[in-house]
Amino acid sequence: MDKITSGDITALFEALHATFRDKRDELIALDAKVGDSDLGITMNAAFEAAAATVTAQTDTPMGKQFMLAGAAMAKAAPSTMGTLTATGFMRGGKALGDADAIGATEMAAFWRAYADGIAERGKAKLGDKTVLDVLVPIAESLEASVAAGLSLAESTSKASSDAKAALEATKNLVAQHGKAAAFAEKSKGLQDAGSTVAALLIETVAEFCNR
Repeated sequence: MDKITSGDITALFEALHATFRDKRDELIALDAKVGDSDLGITMNAAFEAAAATVTAQTDTPMGKQFMLAGAAMAKAAPSTMGTLTATGFMRGGKALGDADAIGATEMAAFWRAYADGIAERGKAKLGDKTVLDVLVPIAESLEASVAAGLSLAESTSKASSDAKAALEATKNLVAQHGKAAAFAEKSKGLQDAGSTVAALLIETVAEFCNR
């Protein structure tokens, strides 16, 4: 796939919802180690609402569809991670603006805005063992791919691979935010749950772009 068009958005969000529906129990188990055990429920609810929203907005400009999806997530999943994910999609949608298709360049812009929006909203930084520890590598990977002239399919595949490496690296970090921070050193050695969400997001997008 060279680009994602407005007509592809419904199928993309259906794929995202399928991922978080299928990974629901896995995310619950992961979050239970140092969190509230609700991450799988939150993400499934968020993307179910987002998928339903974009299905009804097929004639809406692409950037607006992502913003509406984010708003639906915020309403359906008003937890910390639900709110952050909603913020990411709304900021990413705003960055797309009036674009009529998403190629490698637009994809990079989307994820940079997504990461920056969450950093601003969550007041976290790299190394704090949060979703940013995978989101920032995703954005940087996509930007490097654009500079290298890679296609959308190639750049998203590389970003997914880089996200997996970044996710593995979160095991060496100590949580600084949320309930996980209360476990301090006990969080070391564990894969960050929020970062897992980010890795699943770009993995799904990459699979969609490489169909």
